[in-house]
Amino acid sequence: MYPSRFRYEAPDTVEEAIELLRLGDGEAKVLAGGQSLLPMMKLRFASPALLVDINNIPDLTYHRADADGTFRIGALCRHAHLEKSKDLGETQPTIAAAAPLVADPIVRTRGTFVGSVCHADPQGDWASVMIALGGSVIAQGPSGRRTIPVADFVSGPFQTVLSYDELAIEAVVPAPEGIRAGGYLKLERRVGDFATAGVAVSLELSGSSVVRAGIGLTGVGSSTINAAEAALSLVGGHLEADGIAHAAELAAAASQPRSDHRGSAAYKRHIVSTFVTRILMNLRSAQQEVA
Repeated sequence: MYPSRFRYEAPDTVEEAIELLRLGDGEAKVLAGGQSLLPMMKLRFASPALLVDINNIPDLTYHRADADGTFRIGALCRHAHLEKSKDLGETQPTIAAAAPLVADPIVRTRGTFVGSVCHADPQGDWASVMIALGGSVIAQGPSGRRTIPVADFVSGPFQTVLSYDELAIEAVVPAPEGIRAGGYLKLERRVGDFATAGVAVSLELSGSSVVRAGIGLTGVGSSTINAAEAALSLVGGHLEADGIAHAAELAAAASQPRSDHRGSAAYKRHIVSTFVTRILMNLRSAQQEVA
C-alpha cells in the first residue's frame, strides 16, 4: 500500500522546522530516521499532510558528556552511533546494554534515539532506559525551550506531551550522584521482534551503597512503566539477596501486562521479576569482584 498524498519539506535550521510544524497546525510529522513513521504511513495508520524532514539540520547527530557528567543525545543520533561507541559502557552502562538490542541492524543504522522516545511505543526500548536514568527530553517551540522528564513525557500509547509545533531536539541524562551501574534485558521471540518484556535498571553507587536507582519496564503495559517503588526500595542499602528479591517482586507488581500471542500476563510478570533479579545480581557480583 502507498502512503496518502503529503507535502514534503526539508528545513536547514531548527527554527525553520518549528515554523513548518506551526504552519502544519497539527497535521505535520517530523521525519528523522523514519523507521517507525514510514511503515505507519505505508499502512495508512498515519496520514500527515506535511512531512518535515530534519536530516538537513546540522549538529544534531551528537552524543556527548558535559564536564559535569551530564550526557546529551542529539535528535539525529542513530541507534548505531550509540551501539558502536567505544567508551559508552563505562559511562552509560544501561544505554550501552540496550543499544545492540534495539530492533535489527538495518533499523539501528537509520533509526534515532530521540525519535524512538517520541514514538512512544509501549514496546520501545529507549523510553524505559531513559526512565531508569531519570532522563529528560528538551523540546523547542515558538516560545523557546522546555525540559520534560521522560517519566512525564509519554502520556499514553504512541502519545507524548509534545505540542504540535514543538521539536524534540535533545535527550538528556543527568549527571550521576555516584558511580553509575546498570543493565538492560529484553525477551523477544526472534531478533528484531517487539519485546515480550524488557527491563532497564540504573544504579548510582557510593562505595557499595545505592544512592539512586531507577527501573523502567518495556512491553508490559499500555505505556512504558516507571517501577518507582521497586527502585526506591534499593536506595540507601546494599545489593543484598533479600533486597534484590523484594525489588524484583515490586517491579513485577508494577507491571500491567496483557495475555497475548507472546505469552500470558503471569508469564510476563515472571520475566520482569527474573530480569530485575538477574541484572541486580550481576551488578552485585561485579561489586564483589572489585572488592
